[in-house]
Amino acid sequence: MGMKLNKELPLPANLKNEYPLSREIISLKERRDREIRDIFTGKSDKFVVVVGPCSADNEDSVCEYLSRLSRVNEKLSERLMIIPRVYTNKPRTTGEGYKGMLHQPQPDKAPDLLAGIIAIRRLHIRAIEVSGMTCADEMLYPENRSYLDDLLSYEAIGARSVENQQHRLTASGMDIPVGMKNPTSGDFVVMLNSVIAAQKSHNFIYRGCDVTTGGNDLAHVILRGGVDKYGTCIPNYHYEDLVRLLEMYEKLDLQNRAVIVDANHSNSNKKYKEQIRIVSEVLHSRGYNPELKRLIKGVMIESYLEEGNQPIGERHVYGKSITDPCLGWDDTERLLYKIAENC
Repeated sequence: MGMKLNKELPLPANLKNEYPLSREIISLKERRDREIRDIFTGKSDKFVVVVGPCSADNEDSVCEYLSRLSRVNEKLSERLMIIPRVYTNKPRTTGEGYKGMLHQPQPDKAPDLLAGIIAIRRLHIRAIEVSGMTCADEMLYPENRSYLDDLLSYEAIGARSVENQQHRLTASGMDIPVGMKNPTSGDFVVMLNSVIAAQKSHNFIYRGCDVTTGGNDLAHVILRGGVDKYGTCIPNYHYEDLVRLLEMYEKLDLQNRAVIVDANHSNSNKKYKEQIRIVSEVLHSRGYNPELKRLIKGVMIESYLEEGNQPIGERHVYGKSITDPCLGWDDTERLLYKIAENC
């Protein structure tokens, strides 16, 4: 095989023993998980906001961002369920570029996966400690989620992974909400098929074991826009798109119908400031149509300390994205208050 074995990585159970959770974190996660479940099952009318950097590239700047977010959460928690976006795995369309903290704990240094799995566990623990909130991450590698499964309260499956069998089956064994993004083509059928698969029980191989899952009744969809065959972005957050999704959902025998609208990516054509307008339009659609209000459970926003993005290099700006461009903090804070007023 054309594959070189670099080093054997520790089992998730061993890493968890080395970096254990406090009783306070365990209790906090149980409470947050219950609150989030109540939103997706319709028992609570809080509005979900998954918000944070495109990529969690630096522990200190991410935690500074989360400490600011925590202060806003204290004032808005009656209306919003803020779930910090702490994405430590990054998909790359061509396989090139920064793949996240899991691969490169230091973005300007060579990949080190052993250091990476330690770094992402330490980051998520510290994130909870500084913010009092459990977080979201992307399930890029299904078998790697075992390093973080006791910490996360929300997971997303990306546009490039949503058709993958192992992602779908692994999602069926999770006990937290998992959002299935529409593929890069924008296809709703593929996205909904993923939800169908994730809500069912399956028997398959996971981390070398024969496992059976119970099905995840909190699996739902995330609209992130699509790209046509010419490379043109096609948004899918407009009222007509949401009604079409509702009609398709109603024809399926699925539990806890829900959608999160991703305001960036192909919905904004990566024009990060457009997220403010897009969120406002989604809230308007939700307020106009009672059925959409029940369906649309929240939004996803890419945001960091500093707006925009930057290349990896010597002139590094602290708290500025090194992947997709993000809203800056001031715009984010204003937007969160606006969401709380209008959701």
